[in-house]
Amino acid sequence: MGPSFFVLLKPLCKAPPAAFLLVAVCVALAGCAGTPGESALPMRATPAAYPVDRLVGKWGVASYRQEKDKARTEAMARAQCKLPYTISKGPTDGVMMHVADDPSPHELTLKGGPQGKTYLGFEGPPGDDQDREILSMSENEFVVRYINPETNDRYGTLIYVRCKSA
Repeated sequence: MGPSFFVLLKPLCKAPPAAFLLVAVCVALAGCAGTPGESALPMRATPAAYPVDRLVGKWGVASYRQEKDKARTEAMARAQCKLPYTISKGPTDGVMMHVADDPSPHELTLKGGPQGKTYLGFEGPPGDDQDREILSMSENEFVVRYINPETNDRYGTLIYVRCKSA
């Protein structure tokens, strides 16, 4: 600290103790401030809105990019049940699924997030860049989109339709 720092402190030394304390508290709190939208603590997962078991099964999968194509895409997903995508139970209470750009399945889990959102992804905070947000889920269908914008542009919004047992 150079001499100019002490020149700035000199008027504070003559101030009433309450003013000095107020300045000290403000300086201390300023060190805690981050950039807007940044949290000092990582986002914590809350209980997911859906049980993991609801994902287990055989699914027809298709994707769309525009909401107007959703109904047509659901029919396309049903047609994919000839060669269904299988989601199985993982070894530690997750589900085995593929992730973007990786041919090997990985164990993913459901994570609850802020505003009641549910995410599907690796262990870690909800809404991670590799997660998928579950937009809707019923017994026979779920719809997801990737959080990462570039990945979402490539894969679109995915519809999984449960295949009927043979």
